[in-house]
Amino acid sequence: MEKEITIAIDGWSSCGKSTLAKALAKELNYVYVDSGAMYRGVTLYAKRKGLISEDGVDERAIIDELSNIDLSFSNNENGVAELSLNGENVENQIRSIEVSNVVSAVAKIKEVRQFLVKQQRKMGNNGGVVMDGRDIGSVVFPNAELKLFVTADPEIRAQRRFDELQAKGDNVSLEEVKANLKLRDEMDASREESPLIQTEDAVVLDNSNLTPKQQLEKSLLLVEERK
Repeated sequence: MEKEITIAIDGWSSCGKSTLAKALAKELNYVYVDSGAMYRGVTLYAKRKGLISEDGVDERAIIDELSNIDLSFSNNENGVAELSLNGENVENQIRSIEVSNVVSAVAKIKEVRQFLVKQQRKMGNNGGVVMDGRDIGSVVFPNAELKLFVTADPEIRAQRRFDELQAKGDNVSLEEVKANLKLRDEMDASREESPLIQTEDAVVLDNSNLTPKQQLEKSLLLVEERK
């Protein structure tokens, strides 16, 4: 029986981390965990509770509400994992530009990260898991057998994200998407708690000029080397 490893995928916003992670999990028959969706779930909850407004993020109130937040994943009819917040499927709501604009501000809260990292580690205790996010290789699974750091040209990332939102019917401009990605990159890299970093043992995967299939093929070769 082949050894099942832990695969940690980190990288910038809208660089294809989730696309790669989902494809790897399907190909390897591993569990896929979208850690970014979990932060978006907390953000959506906070917005609904009025804890995020034009005046800013009420960090103390969000921390106090964490015990009331239950996040789980379930597969849809296509076998794709979707996030539920307190029993409600919120996969579409968490991908909105409104959530995207503030998720980094919520994700930088130390107690939020501790709350979610604890859950994420439980999901990957026995290997056979692919998880993507910002601090998976550095914090959640520092001993993962395979760490990938995914990146792409900022212009390409913005266009991909814009196309994705347009396909969902979101009325957003390309300039808004570029501004959002720039802000999120700055916040992800500069936050005090678990900033986005490329660990020394991570393999850099620049997919600016790769198709999803080519990206998957390169990654599968790396998986085989580490089994």
